[in-house]
Amino acid sequence: MSSTSAQRNPGPALADFLTTHKLAGPGEAARWTPLTGGVSSDLWRVDLPGRSLCVKRALAKLKVAADWQAPVSRNAYEWAWMRFASRHRPDSVPELLAHDPDAGVFAMAFLPPEHFPVWKAQLLCGEVRVATAAAVGELLGTLHAASAGDAALAAEFATDDNFHALRIEPYLLATAAAHPGLSDILRGLAERTATTHLALVHGDVSPKNILVGPSGPVLLDAECAWYGDPAFDLVFCVNHLLLKSLVVPGRRADLLRSARILAEEYIRRVDWEPRPTLEARAASLLPALLLARVDGKSPVEYLTDDRHRLFVRTVASALLRAPARTVADVLDAWVTALDVPTEPGNGRSD
Repeated sequence: MSSTSAQRNPGPALADFLTTHKLAGPGEAARWTPLTGGVSSDLWRVDLPGRSLCVKRALAKLKVAADWQAPVSRNAYEWAWMRFASRHRPDSVPELLAHDPDAGVFAMAFLPPEHFPVWKAQLLCGEVRVATAAAVGELLGTLHAASAGDAALAAEFATDDNFHALRIEPYLLATAAAHPGLSDILRGLAERTATTHLALVHGDVSPKNILVGPSGPVLLDAECAWYGDPAFDLVFCVNHLLLKSLVVPGRRADLLRSARILAEEYIRRVDWEPRPTLEARAASLLPALLLARVDGKSPVEYLTDDRHRLFVRTVASALLRAPARTVADVLDAWVTALDVPTEPGNGRSD
């Protein structure tokens, strides 16, 4: 939850939200500061006399170059996911303060960055602690285990349309369109993911949405919450650690070890299905998400070197054509490929 330098008035609707929910008194001075991070919502720090909070409002059109539309109803599911997480692991989400589902707005406690740094910022600065990755894997596995087989949660989070708009289409189907030679494989993975309903999925377990708190990881931005395939959350996060190993070479070994430990701690908590079954789904989906962060609708901003993008395309394409059995096997293939120079070219499977 880091602030930008610019400030602006968010409009009377959000000011009314504060007074309606008794978060601010009538006429009480409120200082609104836009926060960075994310493309799907407006986010503000609100400073009131003696206290601060955070207000989030979902956007209908996401802030990316591609035309990416998504229903604002996802704000209500994010709120519901955070309520679920708070019941099982209270320290894993900010304190929840108020919600207006019709407006797509909610308020939560503001967590100061000096005590809750963003994991992504730490990693890109070379501050890589394997213990943090282990804690993320443990937390994720614990929350999935707590939700698996829960018919009430499955009904509450039957958000297939949201998940399609936010994840299946922009990541898997858009990447299939960019790689005709891999289209059938990627579309098959999209279909399998969309039709697997086993546990409550966060949907955006990225280091940019994880704060490193004094009591452990704090998860943010559960707009993609969906009762679906828990393997998605696991590989979505491991994916980011692999990509960062390309741009923080001085800490490459620690980043790769973090990816391995995160997966191991997560898999240790899998009790809702045979572990090899989940591992096989995760291992086949991971290269698809790697490729999606280069050629999908939401490419990672830090892969600016063509050689890095080519590396991802080359390794991911090979793993899609010959899927690994476990996440550890994917990591081994990544490490092996790091020692082999890639040839010039765009690496697309046309």
